[in-house]
Amino acid sequence: MQLQPQGELSSGFICPLCQQRLAADANSLVCAKGHRFDWAKEGYINLLPVQKKRSKDPGDNKEMMQARRLFLESGFYQPLSDRVNELAASLPQPIHQLLDLGCGEGYYTARLADALTEGGTEAAAKDTDNDAAYSSALSHPKQVQTYGLDISRAALKVAAKRYKSIHFCVASSFDTPFADGFFDLVLRIYAPSKPQELARIVAPGGYLLTVSAGPMHHFAVKQKIYDTPRLHEDKDEWLEGFAPIHSERLQWQLELTEPEHILAFLEMTPYAWKFSPEAKIALAAKPFSCELDFRINLQQRIGQSE
Repeated sequence: MQLQPQGELSSGFICPLCQQRLAADANSLVCAKGHRFDWAKEGYINLLPVQKKRSKDPGDNKEMMQARRLFLESGFYQPLSDRVNELAASLPQPIHQLLDLGCGEGYYTARLADALTEGGTEAAAKDTDNDAAYSSALSHPKQVQTYGLDISRAALKVAAKRYKSIHFCVASSFDTPFADGFFDLVLRIYAPSKPQELARIVAPGGYLLTVSAGPMHHFAVKQKIYDTPRLHEDKDEWLEGFAPIHSERLQWQLELTEPEHILAFLEMTPYAWKFSPEAKIALAAKPFSCELDFRINLQQRIGQSE
């Protein structure tokens, strides 16, 4: 049983200990200094050194991951995924190397990879009446080399077993195990990161697509917790070394009627720990409506692409 991707498909990885390029060797990746990292049986690779962990098992636990998976696969956040995919597919430059930073169980990762792959076919391109979008769709390759990074092993066990063509790694979003300028597109949905690290891994002329909370995001949840809930700060987050391309707010009202969906939604929010188990059950006993508000920013790495 071969656990690793084909050799060339792991060429973007670097050693987290010495920053040398990693190469495939049987069921491992190894650098020139002999540091070796084995592919897990599920199909992901752990590139988070023990000394860089802040806890024994960092990131979302199994329960949080299962709740998010149930909620996302029920389609409640599909409008966000669809819009992200539309923006990525409309880019004028071809996307060969894609990274989802903070990919979780791979929902957004896989849908974006599929959208870009479909965008490389003439049939898919002709589905639009927009000449610019048509030309852009034809510019995308039919196969996109896709990577997903997350600090949660629980999430990546699920992701790697399900999406076998995507190269998942356990690592920190602040210190990523990727070569300089390797990615044509980096997607970051909520994941914390350093601007300098994003500038390092995005190729000159490449793109950064970020999603963060808009002012009204989850406001109904906050009303259940705080006497005077505050709005999120609405900021564009243009990063040094990048040129602003596009910014928008995406908003809709989430309507939940099934208790399992309400409980899953609460569990995947950053406010889950503020509710007692009894409070969650009480809230799930009747339909729940909540504002969803996202800020989507697209920016391009300054410099000439090769």
